[in-house]
Amino acid sequence: MTATDLTAEMRAFLKPYTKKSGARGALSLSGTLAVYGLALVAGAWAWSAEMWLVAAAAVVLLAFASVRLYVLQHDCGHHSLFATKWLNDRAGYLLSVFSFTPYRVMQYNHNMHHAYLGNLDHRETTEIHTMTLREWQRADRWTRARYRLYRNPALMLPAGAFLTYFIAYRWPRNTADVGAAGVVVHNLMIAGLVLAIWAGLGLTGLAVWFAASMLGGMIGVFLVYLQHNFEDTYWDRKPDLDFRRATLVGSSSLDLGWWWDLGTGNIAYHDLHHYNPAIPSYNLRRCQRDLPRHLQSHAPIRWPEALRSFTLKLWDEDQGRLVPFPRETRDRAVATG
Repeated sequence: MTATDLTAEMRAFLKPYTKKSGARGALSLSGTLAVYGLALVAGAWAWSAEMWLVAAAAVVLLAFASVRLYVLQHDCGHHSLFATKWLNDRAGYLLSVFSFTPYRVMQYNHNMHHAYLGNLDHRETTEIHTMTLREWQRADRWTRARYRLYRNPALMLPAGAFLTYFIAYRWPRNTADVGAAGVVVHNLMIAGLVLAIWAGLGLTGLAVWFAASMLGGMIGVFLVYLQHNFEDTYWDRKPDLDFRRATLVGSSSLDLGWWWDLGTGNIAYHDLHHYNPAIPSYNLRRCQRDLPRHLQSHAPIRWPEALRSFTLKLWDEDQGRLVPFPRETRDRAVATG
């Protein structure tokens, strides 16, 4: 079967899964908002009562609810949660308050990410920066030190969560191009949410909210990393860049369990999402399970490989794969060779 035949068959297979359901979209949205509110109240109550295990469980539940709300907002940005554009946009604005992510700017930047996926000449559109092995070999020691810190998961996950969701998204990239007014209103709405939590649940409620927001942000960074940073991912330069390979081979399919999929809105099946963003998140898991073997571009990544992917740091253009940092002895050999 030729690549053209595979492309045609893939498109035909995915088309039924792009059907939107207003009922499922509304249930997913309202149900997740309900869990968010209940977990916040339960966590604040348990914290005040010094029931630490209950409070910790509530924080975890609230964190995953936050991640789900972000995924639903992401669906809205692709106009895939509901059948009508206006309802997606209204829901996207609402969800931006809970995701800390301005809706229109997120939509603009994320569409650029889709457009330039796998393009080594447009890595500014990716969420996680990746150096090539050749760039690393030419880099001075300060550039290498900064990049080592940046790609260290012990720093990337917590610092990335805090800097991205609490700092950078208050005035994200391309805000001036998309519209500053929307970002200002968005920030005021977040301030209103914080004041409402403080008024209703006090400092304990704010502590639970902040802890869950940090954990949710770390889960988000974890997912964003694994979506395109794994050993057999795909990068290239035009004119050789291939759209089908960039979407299906360059994006991961994570199989981290049913509970993980529930808590993260099925966004783990990222290859199918990139190939056809019109598939709603509530259809992605079923689509992945139904996908014929001959249409699968790579095996799903499970927990051992997912964790090992954090040891991979550089794109090796010669091997066509993501590799760890080279040993210093190899670096010296290259420098003196």
